[in-house]
Amino acid sequence: MAQTDIWTFDERRRSNWIRLRTMILLRWFAAAGQLAAIIVADTRYNLDMPTGLCFLAVGVAVIGNLIAMFIFPENKRLSETENLFMVLFDILQLGFLLFLTGGLNNPFSLLLLGPVTVSAAVLPLGRTVFLNALAVLLATGLVFFHLPLRTEDGQVLRIPDLFIFGQWAALTIAIVFISLYARRITQEMHGMGDALAATQMALARAQKLNDLGGVVAATAHELGTPLATIKLTASELVADLADRPDLRDDAALIGEQADRCRDILRSMGRAGKDDPQMRQAPLTEVIREAAEPHENRGKIIHIEERPGPEEGAEPPQILRRPEIIHGLRNLVQNAVDFARATVWIEASWDGELISVRIIDDGRGFPPHLIGRIGDPFMRRRRSDRDRDLRPAYEGMGLGLFIAKTLLERSGAELSFANGTDPSMPVPAGNARRGAIVEVVWRSNAIAVSTADARGPLGPNPLFKS
Repeated sequence: MAQTDIWTFDERRRSNWIRLRTMILLRWFAAAGQLAAIIVADTRYNLDMPTGLCFLAVGVAVIGNLIAMFIFPENKRLSETENLFMVLFDILQLGFLLFLTGGLNNPFSLLLLGPVTVSAAVLPLGRTVFLNALAVLLATGLVFFHLPLRTEDGQVLRIPDLFIFGQWAALTIAIVFISLYARRITQEMHGMGDALAATQMALARAQKLNDLGGVVAATAHELGTPLATIKLTASELVADLADRPDLRDDAALIGEQADRCRDILRSMGRAGKDDPQMRQAPLTEVIREAAEPHENRGKIIHIEERPGPEEGAEPPQILRRPEIIHGLRNLVQNAVDFARATVWIEASWDGELISVRIIDDGRGFPPHLIGRIGDPFMRRRRSDRDRDLRPAYEGMGLGLFIAKTLLERSGAELSFANGTDPSMPVPAGNARRGAIVEVVWRSNAIAVSTADARGPLGPNPLFKS
C-alpha cells in the first residue's frame, strides 16, 4: 500500500490521549471534597461512622496522586489502558467510601456519575460499557450491602425503601444516559475535527496542484512558440523531402516528439506527479532536510551517524513523512535559537530502535520547566537580558508543542533533559552541555525494509493528452 499522510488507527488513538496532570487535578478536587464531607459529618453532625477507614480511603487517592506527580513528568499523556485504570480506581474508591457511609442512603452516591462521564468521553466503547456495568453493579450492591449511618445517640439514618429504589433507578438511568450523551458529543467533536483536518488537507493539496499547474502553464506558454515553430518546420521538411525517405522520416520524428512534449505539459498541468522515490529516504538525509533552513543562521550544525554494534554503516531508509520532517525542524530551530555556537544531531539505530538526539552548547532548559516542555504558551514574558542574548527569538513554547505532537503521532517518544546544571557558570570551550532532546521510534514504525527500499518502484507514469 502506498504511504499516505492519513493517520493510522494507532495514531488516531494517540490523538485521544489526555494529560496525566488533568486527571491528577480532578482527583485532587475529588479528594478535597470527600475529606471536607467526612470532617463536616464527624464534627458538625456527630455521625457515628468508621472515620478511620474513611480517611484511609481518601489517603489512598492522595498517595496515588503524589506517586504519579513524582514519578511521571507533568506533560505525560495517558494511554487508553492507563485511563481505564485511573477511572477504575476512582469508581472503586468512591464505592468503598459509599459502603462505609450508608450506601445509597448517602446523597453523595450521585458522584458515581463523574468517573462514568470521563470514561465515556475518552475511552473506547467496549471499556466504557465495562465501566458502566461496574458502576451499575456497585450501585446495586450498595442497596443491600453497606454500613448504616448512625447519629450520636444510635439512631439509624435511612430513607424509605421506595426512595432507595428510586435512587437506584435514577442513578442507573443517569449512568446510561449521561454516558451516551457524553460519548455522542465527543464523537461529534471528533467528527468535526476530522472534517476540518480533511478540509485543510484537501485545500493544501489543491493549493499545491494549483501552484504546479501555474508553473506548468507558464512553462507551456513559454515553450508554446518554440514547439509550434519546431512542429511547423518539421511539417514543411516532411513535404519538401518527399523524394528523400530517410530524411523525411527524421523530420516526421521531430514533429512527433514536439507533439509529445506538448502532451506531457498538458498532462502535468492537469494533475501533480507522485514520485515514489520521494516517499522514503535515508535517516540522515531526512535529518539534513529538516535542518537545512537553519544552517545559515550563524550556528554550526553537526550531523553524526552512530549505528548499533550489529548494524551496518548505512543509515536505515525511513518514511519521508511531513510530520517527521516538520517536527524535527522545530526541534532543530529551538536548539539553534538557544545554542551559543554549535548544535549536534546524533542519529543512531539498531534492529529495534531509531533514535535522533539534538544537543546544543547553550544553557539548557530551565529545570522548573522541564516537566512542562511541550505545553503551548508556557513561556513567561521575556526579560531584557533574554532579548539581548537572542534578539531574533520570539518563541512562546508553541513550536515545541507542535513538534512534540507531530512526532508522537508518527510513533515517537520524546524526552527532554540538560547536559549540565543551567544554574552553574557556562564552561569555556565547545562542549555538549546544553539542552538535550531525544526522539525515539520503534524501527517498524518508520523504517522501510531493505527489500522494499531497494525493490522496483513500479511502472513509469504515463502522461496522455
